Amino acid sequence: MDQTSPAFPGSIETRRLNLRSPDLSDAEGMFASYTQDADVARYMVWRPHGSLETTRDFIASSVAQWNAGSALPYIITLKASGQLIGMLDVRPLGHIVNIGYVLARSQWGQGLMVEAIQAFTAIALRLPRIFRVEATCDVDNRPSARALEKSGFLLEGRLARHTVHPNISAEPRDCFIYAACRP
Repeated sequence: MDQTSPAFPGSIETRRLNLRSPDLSDAEGMFASYTQDADVARYMVWRPHGSLETTRDFIASSVAQWNAGSALPYIITLKASGQLIGMLDVRPLGHIVNIGYVLARSQWGQGLMVEAIQAFTAIALRLPRIFRVEATCDVDNRPSARALEKSGFLLEGRLARHTVHPNISAEPRDCFIYAACRP
């Protein structure tokens, strides 16, 4: 990251999770866990990965982004087993941090993503130059909206024709924008 970027931690630990930088060796675990799952990819901006090679290319890109400081794609693993279960993608934009996230279907409904979002947001909003953490989600993606609400984010509005979710439509779809801000 450049000198004006805040210093985000290389890893974050919660009660049940570890969030850490990506590694090329993560491709197999990521593919087995979620990248090939059409249900997981439904509201994502990528299509399900048809091969391990696609996931390898993705993880190589994630490692490059992390090393360049242009984004911080935190790998999420279960603390107890080390199993790779998802990702929290952090995109610094000056005083704002935009996040995106994905979680393996086998882990849905356990509050794990809420735990990851809350932990990251608490750290980010304590950094000197960060005042806002925001995320968008498709208007029909109720579980994602609930994760943000349970994480303490407030619904700020609806963004018309905002994001293409290729597994639903080739046209941009409406999204909600949520944010957590420093007081």
